[in-house]
Amino acid sequence: MRFVGSLLLSSTAVIAAVGAARAADLPVKAKAIQYVKICSAYGPGFYYIPGTDTCIKLGGFVRADMLVNSNTDNVGNTGGPAGANNRFTNGYTARTTSDVRIDTRTETEYGTVRTFMETVFVWMGGSYTANGAAPGSTIYAAIGTAPAPNNATTGNVAAGAFGLYNAFIQFAGFTIGRAVSQFSSPWINYPGNNFDGLVGGGGTVTGVNQFSYTVNFGQGLAATISAQDPTQYYQGGVNNISAGGAYGTSNYAGTTVPDIVGMFRVDQDWGLFQASAAAHDNNVAYYGGGGLLNGGTQLAGHPDDKWGWAGQLALSIKNIPTGPGDTINVQGVYTNGATRYNIQDLSTFSTANTIFGGTSLPGAYQSVGFGMASDTVFANGTEQQLIQTWGFNGAYTHNWNEYWNTAVYGAYAKVSYNAAAKTLICGGGAAVGSFQATYGAGVTSCNPDFSLTQLGAITRWTPVRNLTFSADLTYTHLDQNYAGAAVMSSGVLSKPLATYQLKNQDTFLLLLRAQRNL
Repeated sequence: MRFVGSLLLSSTAVIAAVGAARAADLPVKAKAIQYVKICSAYGPGFYYIPGTDTCIKLGGFVRADMLVNSNTDNVGNTGGPAGANNRFTNGYTARTTSDVRIDTRTETEYGTVRTFMETVFVWMGGSYTANGAAPGSTIYAAIGTAPAPNNATTGNVAAGAFGLYNAFIQFAGFTIGRAVSQFSSPWINYPGNNFDGLVGGGGTVTGVNQFSYTVNFGQGLAATISAQDPTQYYQGGVNNISAGGAYGTSNYAGTTVPDIVGMFRVDQDWGLFQASAAAHDNNVAYYGGGGLLNGGTQLAGHPDDKWGWAGQLALSIKNIPTGPGDTINVQGVYTNGATRYNIQDLSTFSTANTIFGGTSLPGAYQSVGFGMASDTVFANGTEQQLIQTWGFNGAYTHNWNEYWNTAVYGAYAKVSYNAAAKTLICGGGAAVGSFQATYGAGVTSCNPDFSLTQLGAITRWTPVRNLTFSADLTYTHLDQNYAGAAVMSSGVLSKPLATYQLKNQDTFLLLLRAQRNL
């Protein structure tokens, strides 16, 4: 028995040794997986990044637009081929957008550190535009020489594009990077609409480079001071009349000073009030364009800088008695030499525009309306003349039930030239000067002032959460102050040399949209 016991103990030891040897050949057991945890500190949708104390939220949307009576984006047929009202004006344009947003936040001893990025991928078909063409070049072949769309020699028949909307860091009250302008109201230029071209307030829905500091006083009170880059979105044009043409040519020098923006906001349960102001430096190049006159022997000189400014008030009233969630958003703005704080960057009237239409004038080929919304105008030897504008926009949104809502909205903007600016454009008298020199003796009254009126209605249906179908109809009226007839042509728009009646113009845009928010 003692022998058997020894044998069993020996066998057990051998088996244990063999097992240990085989176990040594197996991989080391991995650590337990750290599962993603909900981060509740910043609202729904945030999760901790595994292995860190940083919270992240992913979002965005997929959007499909059908734009009836538009050549490009949902801004209306108010310029270029879109406003030509001929065979190159699209009956519709299709546009698809994919938007991705990444929001991260980390708590530190200095407060929350936040980074935010928003990128878009856009595909648009049938866009007969002058994108990428040299100024003054013929974009379309002469009438009858080539069938559409093959006549678009340099324009995009269809195009995809990548865009960076927002990318900024927020830390200890600072916002650094590309974000919506601090001048803009929280609804930017969308008080109740999807239409992009609404006038009457600051825009930059796609963000502007800035360095801002915000102080929160509590109880919904906050104030911000900001330096923002004007070059992309806030330069309406500094037009050198001596460069030729009715409105001359925009003649910017290098950017030397950022726009300075201040904002004060009260945001509480009843709604919101905001006051904002901006200072904008108009820095022009030389009188002679390239800097030299008289065959390059004499320095041309240049006008002094002229500071422009803008001021805006915005008001939102929430949960009004007409129904739960109903809102009224309104804002009003005045500018002096800072036009794009009113006629914002997505509005096609932020540059010189021509809208063509029908006419009953005997001998006229069509009618045309002009609108030019620059910051300043000047001519050789003169100082800059600031252009004044004022405007407003607003909307009332009513919720019929949890699935349906309707908004009615409107906007107005008035553009005014002072006496000196009118003299530069019109030459000091009715129907004389550079405007008549450009368009002929048929111009019986020269006045570059104009106004824009926009009215619209949108209905949205949300059958399930985060999926919305909408129809947005917008009417735009251009009230211009020229009279008589202009003799003109345009190879870019395939407009023949003919007489065109100077006349107010009207246009419509219907936007049909399906959007799924992520």
